[in-house]
Amino acid sequence: MRTQKEANRLAITTEMIKELRQRTGAGVLDCKKALEATNGDAEKAIVYLREKGLAKAAKKAGRQTNEGIIEPYVHAGGRVASLVELNCETDFVARTTEFKQLAHDLAMQVVAANPQYLRPDDVPQDILDQERAIYMAEYQDSGKPEHVLEKIVEGRLQKYYAEVCLLKQPFIKENKLTIEQLVQGAIAKLGENITLRRFVRYELGK
Repeated sequence: MRTQKEANRLAITTEMIKELRQRTGAGVLDCKKALEATNGDAEKAIVYLREKGLAKAAKKAGRQTNEGIIEPYVHAGGRVASLVELNCETDFVARTTEFKQLAHDLAMQVVAANPQYLRPDDVPQDILDQERAIYMAEYQDSGKPEHVLEKIVEGRLQKYYAEVCLLKQPFIKENKLTIEQLVQGAIAKLGENITLRRFVRYELGK
């Protein structure tokens, strides 16, 4: 008689694994394990893989990243372009297809989503103070307690970061994934620390 665990394994098809790989970029065995652990639920398997990726990325976060590439992207018509510097630990990883594809996707993201900063810490304090003041003014007559207003304002600031900070933006090819999570997934897959160092965006006439 088959155990439940064996039944779950038998239910995981090649197509399910292939689809999960396309959505996450994870390896075949990792996708298979994730699907087995979540009883074939693709959405839960994605969360499972991201959590595993976060854990692996955290272990590699302190490593030096002195190699990498500068990736250009020019939008059709040549009116908008970007340059992205993506760093890793070794030249070997910098030359892999996966690393180059990540750099290309990041350069496309910069052109499409027009981020102003790399991370929330890069936003000038006077800009944050201005945004906070605007949000507070919107709710000043709401009668809500101050601690509630603070939570609301903090939530609005997180949405602001998701608009203007590259690492916090939703990935244009998979909007359930942030750029930060995309990079962390690549760290887990390639086995090296990866750092998105800087970017620049050019637009004709600006």
